[in-house]
Amino acid sequence: MKPYAESAEQNREPILAVIREVFTAPGTVLEVGSGTGQHAVAFAGALPHLTWQTSDQRENHPGIQQWLAEAGLANTREPLTIDTREAGWEAAVIGPMDGIFSANTVHIMDWPAVEGFFAGVGQLLSEEGAFCLYGPFSRGGEHNAPSNAEFDAFLRQRDGGSGVRDLDDLEALAARHGLYLAAEHPMPADNRTLVWRRAARQ
Repeated sequence: MKPYAESAEQNREPILAVIREVFTAPGTVLEVGSGTGQHAVAFAGALPHLTWQTSDQRENHPGIQQWLAEAGLANTREPLTIDTREAGWEAAVIGPMDGIFSANTVHIMDWPAVEGFFAGVGQLLSEEGAFCLYGPFSRGGEHNAPSNAEFDAFLRQRDGGSGVRDLDDLEALAARHGLYLAAEHPMPADNRTLVWRRAARQ
């Protein structure tokens, strides 16, 4: 039986509406943390001009492979093994990538994994590429909704290394790796899709 996440079904269309306008040119998109594989087949099916490269930690590969096999899309790729806590994880990817996408990941990573994630994106993203990151975020230590404050408290109680990430922290981290926040799209359920791009070289 294939893995299934209700949240992936609920946020699929709002995310697609954003990335359809971002990933407009033919190319390859790396999805970091493909999870069940639901987003991969939905987005690859809706955006046939893209090659969708899935990835996740190895224990999630069987579920992703089930979704890919059932969909039978020519523009999806078998999952790569990626763990952003490991230095140099981007070496598993044949870059550069025209796009990078990730949903609901950075709040369940510890901060060193988030740092490793952005470091890898800085290495992999093409000059004209975009990195789309979906999830809940705070700004200046303030949550945009009570539900996100409650979710943040839940995450930190469950695992002290996780938690809703603050945009100020992410922007500072991104800048260290040559990236800047180009757009911020409000989404249902008090989430956002952030669009990061490569900063002009000085």
